[in-house]
Amino acid sequence: MISRPDYIKKILAYRDTPFVKILTGVRRCGKSTIMKMLMDELLKSGVELERIIYYNFDSLEYEDMTGKKLFEVLKGQLSSVNKTYIFLDEIQEIKSWERVVNSLMSDCDADIYVTGSNSRMMSSEISTYLTGRYVSFRIFPLSFSEYLDFRKEYTTTGKPHAELVRYLQFGGFPAIHLREYTKEEAYTIVKDIYNSTIFTDIVKRNKIKKVDQLERIVKYTFDNVGNTFSASSISKYLKSERRTLDNETIYNYLKNLEGAYILNRCPRYDIKGKELLKTQEKFYLADPALRYSILGYNADSADAMLENIVYLELVRRGYEVCVGKYDNFEVDFVATRRGEKIYVQVAKEIHSEKTAEREYGQLLDIRDNYPKYVLTTDDYAGGNYQGIQTVHIADFLLSDET
Repeated sequence: MISRPDYIKKILAYRDTPFVKILTGVRRCGKSTIMKMLMDELLKSGVELERIIYYNFDSLEYEDMTGKKLFEVLKGQLSSVNKTYIFLDEIQEIKSWERVVNSLMSDCDADIYVTGSNSRMMSSEISTYLTGRYVSFRIFPLSFSEYLDFRKEYTTTGKPHAELVRYLQFGGFPAIHLREYTKEEAYTIVKDIYNSTIFTDIVKRNKIKKVDQLERIVKYTFDNVGNTFSASSISKYLKSERRTLDNETIYNYLKNLEGAYILNRCPRYDIKGKELLKTQEKFYLADPALRYSILGYNADSADAMLENIVYLELVRRGYEVCVGKYDNFEVDFVATRRGEKIYVQVAKEIHSEKTAEREYGQLLDIRDNYPKYVLTTDDYAGGNYQGIQTVHIADFLLSDET
């Protein structure tokens, strides 16, 4: 296992506290592996193996497990003299799991860690049964920095600027970076991840009967990463294909895709008015490889996918991210974190004066003192233009300045 120390450090900061540690994220992003790393850290710190309990509820072995039965099984395995560490993987498969965890927290000396792959992990049931008693950690596919660490294990070639191209094409699902795969092999693995998510976490869970409708919504959103659109935009598109679907149904499909962590909703923010706007949002994917595994690789999509990568990195770093609206122009990202704010424009290349005027001019019009960045893939990118920092995207992804 290749360590992901940032997550381990954040999660273990809550070790032995009266909070359930909840790890969420898209399927196969590495939650289970991080859970095993946490168990290894406990063993290294002197916790005996018999005080660590682990269950993976994706296994058919637990298909008929009830909440009550799980509680009885776990309670029977608790240490009678010291704290027990309980790890429950894909716990959302167990009905009433929230009540099980709450009872264990209340009645037993236990430190509990759970993972899940859909929004039910953040649902009203958790708020009801675990109010004030849990902390959540969003786990993402590999960041660019983590990807480079994975690559070191089986290749010595490549520099960050060059590796960014491969990262863009292959994405960050850990499973496809354990050895050297071709694009076709990698996209086959990612498509399997996509299919299991769609049919297990969306179709089956929400009892969707018209799967073809859902897949049309998926293809539309995947093809429009980086573009603002709404449910009515999708409805009009479907009408052009002689398909009819009402806005409410489309909205529910989008919500389901968000719930399974396939899509991330990015709202628009009026920079002048300092308020969130309710229309024409953007959606970004959990990983670039999802698009390519479904729609095929197309170099023309590189701009949108670079934007997607930057969006994910900002969210990983704890920013709340919006699309900025300033008069009649758009700023790719307005990112805020604990009173800090940065503005980010992403442009694959700035190969003309007109492009430069657009990317820099829009930021120069914003009259405040918050940091402003233009990110590109130009190997000569760098420097400062009237207070705006120009940075290569790879360098930005590897920096610790933001």
